[in-house]
Amino acid sequence: MPAPSALNAYPKLRSLALSLLLVSGPSGALDSASITASALSPNCLEYRVVGICFWLLCTPFGCKIKTSTKVRHFTPELVVSSYATTGNNPWTEMAVLSSPISGAEGGGNLITPNTRRDNLARFKNVDGIGHPGGSAATQLASQSGYACASGATAFKPYYLSTLDLLAWRHGIPESVYPESLTPGVREIGQQAAGNMWGNVYPRQGFLVQLDDFKAAAVMAQRAGDVITRHGQPHVYLPLTPDKRDGYWPPGPIVENDASTHKWQLLYPQVQPTCALFPSDPLQSADGGYAWSLWRPYSCCKREGQTLLFSIDFAGGAS
Repeated sequence: MPAPSALNAYPKLRSLALSLLLVSGPSGALDSASITASALSPNCLEYRVVGICFWLLCTPFGCKIKTSTKVRHFTPELVVSSYATTGNNPWTEMAVLSSPISGAEGGGNLITPNTRRDNLARFKNVDGIGHPGGSAATQLASQSGYACASGATAFKPYYLSTLDLLAWRHGIPESVYPESLTPGVREIGQQAAGNMWGNVYPRQGFLVQLDDFKAAAVMAQRAGDVITRHGQPHVYLPLTPDKRDGYWPPGPIVENDASTHKWQLLYPQVQPTCALFPSDPLQSADGGYAWSLWRPYSCCKREGQTLLFSIDFAGGAS
């Protein structure tokens, strides 16, 4: 049986979360306080009891098997900002990290926008910075039971596109990758469904896309794709937590796959829910956008020296 929502079990917490999250209109500048408050989202958290862990506990008097509950929930790991003008990260307190440098001064669209044209090449800078509300989300999860620690570090700059000059501004070397040259590969949305927003490769800052929100979202997906993998030809710090007994961190994000990640819009409006791209567009007046990237963790409380195995209620074992 799924665990009850933490907000249903704790009315005061529910009231606080609703007052912080239910933002009805466009927000002003995005700051750390509003980002932290956005982490109090049961919809994004999606807390579940998913199985049982079996531990071997040994003492001087012998060994025995103990069990603990295996849980799964999403955690906000990154604030991914996607914006037109270099140095204008919507998260104002972090804007100084992406100030213009030699070779990465400009930004914006290559052509004056015209609704009668569909060949608008848009450019976005992207920053991926550690989410300041990870501990708040963990506390929310702990109200329902055991909670998994995030592998991300708050305020840590995992990716700044101004420093990734060759890859982000010139498409080197990914412009010639098979994923970049093959139609229908690594696309956000589906051509058949009429909601294809753009291709993940090449993971650079340019995209032909009429809609500004969609272009920004594709850039955020590209940056998240890089950050959650090892050994990519980019200047970045990988966010790839190590697995250990009783702790199963997420793998790389994959477009269109809700089991690997989801996005929560923070700017131009803080929203209390999460979604995959494609999602409902919300245009920004200044060409800046920001999302929280949530990824799923599974864990169980350590009850012995050695994890023997775990069983998921769906029938799988790990």
